Amino acid sequence: MLRFEEALTRILALGAPVLPASRESLEELDGRVLAEDLVSHVDLPRFDYSAMDGYALRLADLDGEAPWRLPVRGESRTGTVPDALTPGTAMRIFTGAPIPEGADAVIMQEKVTREGDIAVLSARPRVGQSIRKKGEDLASGAIAIPRGTRLRPAHLSLAAALDRAELPIATRPEVAILATGDELRAPGGDPRPGTIPESNTVALRAMAQRAGARARAMPLVPDERGATERAFAAALEEADVVVTIGGVSVGDHDLVRPALEAVGVKLEFWRVAIKPGKPLAVGRYSRQGRRDAIVLGLPGNPASAMVTFALFGVPLLRAMQGDAHPFPPPRRARMTRAHAHEPGRLEFARAALGYTDDAELTVTTFGNQASGAVTATAEADALVMVPAEADSIPAGAEIDALVLSDLGA
Repeated sequence: MLRFEEALTRILALGAPVLPASRESLEELDGRVLAEDLVSHVDLPRFDYSAMDGYALRLADLDGEAPWRLPVRGESRTGTVPDALTPGTAMRIFTGAPIPEGADAVIMQEKVTREGDIAVLSARPRVGQSIRKKGEDLASGAIAIPRGTRLRPAHLSLAAALDRAELPIATRPEVAILATGDELRAPGGDPRPGTIPESNTVALRAMAQRAGARARAMPLVPDERGATERAFAAALEEADVVVTIGGVSVGDHDLVRPALEAVGVKLEFWRVAIKPGKPLAVGRYSRQGRRDAIVLGLPGNPASAMVTFALFGVPLLRAMQGDAHPFPPPRRARMTRAHAHEPGRLEFARAALGYTDDAELTVTTFGNQASGAVTATAEADALVMVPAEADSIPAGAEIDALVLSDLGA
C-alpha cells in the first residue's frame, strides 16, 4: 500500500499538463483558476483623491496661529475634474473626489466652521492628510493577481477595478461520475426490498463543481461485467476524469478493477494506507490525439467516498487547472478529548472545529467513525490527521487538521 503523501504526489502529477485556457467573463469566474498573471496597466488609485468629506487646502496658506480663515472657492466631487486650487483659498471636497492641483492636504469637515463663504480652521492638518495617493494601492506594471490563483470575489473586484471584463482562465475539467451496485436506486425512487438510495453522486458532483469542474452523474451501473465495461468505456471517451464509486475491493462482486483493465485503463495504484478509503484505484486511459483520461475508483461507503474524493479528487481537478496550491496546508489544532486509534494506517477522523476563549483552534472527533456513518460526515467540518503509528491521541494534544471547506467539501 502507498503512503498518503506518495499517493497524493502521484495523483497531482497526473494533473499535468494543465488544461488549455480561454478568455471568459468575470461574472463566471468565481472559484476558477487564473491562467496568466494579471498585470496592472494603470495605477490604483488612478489619481490622488480625498479619503473623506472636507476641505482641500495648501499648508503654506496657514500662517501664524490658529484659527485660520480661508475663503471657499470651488468644489471637487466624484466623477468630475476640479479646477486648480487658487492660492490662499480652500475648496470643498467630497470622499472619493480628485484632489485639486495645488492642494497638499484635506481637513475633515468636522474640524471646520463655516462663516458664509469662509472656512475657519482651528487645527493644522499635516502634509498629505486624508489624501489617497495615485498608485499607492497598486502601481502600473505590477502583478495584481499571479497565475495559478483560484479566484475569489475579491479577486474579481480587483480585476474589475483594473477595467478588465474578461480574464484568461483554465478550461473546466469534464468529470463523469458512475456509481456501481445492484443495491442502488435513485433517491425518491421505488423503495424495493434490498435497495438503498444512492447518496454519493450528488455530494461528489457538488465537490467537483466547487473545484471548478463540469460534472455529471451517469446512469447507475449494475453489478454485471459487460454493463460495467460498456459504461466505463463510454465515460472514458467523453470525460477528462472518470470517478467510479463502489466495487474497488476484492470481493466476488467487485467488478470495477477488472472492468477498468478490460477497457484499457492502466492502473497506477489501487490501495492507499489511509482510513477511511484504503481501496482507492487510480489509473489513466490513453486517447489518441487527446489528453489522457484519469480514473479515480473510490470506495462505496459514503464517508470513504467523500473523504477520498476530498483528499485526492479535488486536488487533482485543481491541479489540472493550474492551481498553484491544489492541496491546502493542515492547520494546528488542540484535541478537546482523547481519540482511540488502531495503529497501521493514517486516519482522517471526522471532527468538529471550535475555539477556546483565547481563540485557539480546537477539534473534537466524533465517536462514530464508521465508513457508513453519513451523519458524522454531514456534521464534520474538519479531518483530524491521526498518525499511522499512534495508538491514541490524548485530550489537549496538538495535531494537524484539514478544514473540509478548504478541500471543497
